[in-house]
Amino acid sequence: MTSLERLVYMANQIATNLAHEDDPVATTHKHITDFWDPRMKAMIIANGDMGLSPVAAAAVARLG
Repeated sequence: MTSLERLVYMANQIATNLAHEDDPVATTHKHITDFWDPRMKAMIIANGDMGLSPVAAAAVARLG
């Protein structure tokens, strides 16, 4: 698994785990903002929404 594939997997997993929240997109965005390294964020932003769930894609879109 490449680094990018791992990040996509992680973002989708975070979105799935936070699906019960009132605003899962905002909560997923906050988690990524708070805990991911700037290089990780830059890589997932550059990926666009390829392979991301709708919630994860919306959260990543808010990053950049």
